[in-house]
Amino acid sequence: FTRESPLFETQELKLTLEQIYRHPLRASATDILNKRLRDGASDEELAALVVSLRQEDRLSVIHEEDEEGEPQIICSLGLRAPTA
Repeated sequence: FTRESPLFETQELKLTLEQIYRHPLRASATDILNKRLRDGASDEELAALVVSLRQEDRLSVIHEEDEEGEPQIICSLGLRAPTA
């Protein structure tokens, strides 16, 4: 990644961002990213890091049933007005 090229134009980064949106991050990936953020990593360095983590299958927790494509209810919340 270079400053001359837009950050989000690479297909690898687009695939990586899609994975981040669809699947939870592994705890180890979160720790690595938090450390790099605290160390002051640039946008380009963070982009290269997440792509690398995805390529090494260390970025997200992916379950086969998640790939089936059927919507699932993750949680629900019912609210009721207080009775007087």
